[in-house]
Amino acid sequence: MTAHPDILCIGSVLWDIIGRAPVHMRAGSDVPGRITRLPGGVAMNIAMTLARFGMRPAILTTIGRDPEGDELILACRRLGLNSDHVYRSDDLPTDRYMAVEGANGLIAAIADAHSLEAAGDKILRALGNGALGSAKAPWPGPIALDGNLTQGLLADIALSPLFAKADLRIAPASPGKAERLLPLLPVRNATIYVNLEEAGLLCQRELASAPVAAEALLERGAARVLVTDGGRTTADGSAGGIVTAEPPKVLVTRITGAGDTFMAAHIVAETRGADRATALQAALETAAHYVSGDIGA
Repeated sequence: MTAHPDILCIGSVLWDIIGRAPVHMRAGSDVPGRITRLPGGVAMNIAMTLARFGMRPAILTTIGRDPEGDELILACRRLGLNSDHVYRSDDLPTDRYMAVEGANGLIAAIADAHSLEAAGDKILRALGNGALGSAKAPWPGPIALDGNLTQGLLADIALSPLFAKADLRIAPASPGKAERLLPLLPVRNATIYVNLEEAGLLCQRELASAPVAAEALLERGAARVLVTDGGRTTADGSAGGIVTAEPPKVLVTRITGAGDTFMAAHIVAETRGADRATALQAALETAAHYVSGDIGA
């Protein structure tokens, strides 16, 4: 048994298989590069960053009882993540994510999170059986939740008493899954992290900038949103107004996991008492270090 967690990370924990090349690429490119396999997934990336900052995250996910799953559980433990409450399936394989990145950014990616989707609410058992909370005494701390869950399960979470007392921090897994977050948009104890493209999908229109997107999401009923836009202005929107900051200018060497790192660093800063402006700047600086390669994967 590991130490009692101070934050829960719910969603995808899998193997990232990333091919990176130092040149510009397009569809059909065949170039030299490096291929790596690392623990990944939105929930995993967030948990790893939280652990680097001294927090004690627990992951709620599904991992298969296959050799890849056993290896992933060992990796979680080495990284200081509490995996006591992971749902281990006998018949569902460990999920995987594959991406190709060039000097001009992400070229293509495929997320195979079918096991997570098939496991459904089994990954949430610890929140209801007393291990981490119950309907009468729900988890009272922060929860990082990712959009790799099915839209039906995310809709259930929006209404569930198990999440009623949490500081709920939510991110889509990708633009292709952004609309899954619509049921969570009006949840009053939720902070939603999106990029500009994802914000546009949630608002069903094109948005010119992060501050414009933050305002649009608030008008759609969100309590609080953070909108990133690559190297351009980032915005934190709530009833207290829109706070903006500029990301540091760095040489980008990797993309996968940058948004998750931003979200985790922002959670850490606010957990430690930083105000909105300070937390936003701290998160942008951490994400900049990550994409430049200064923070190890």
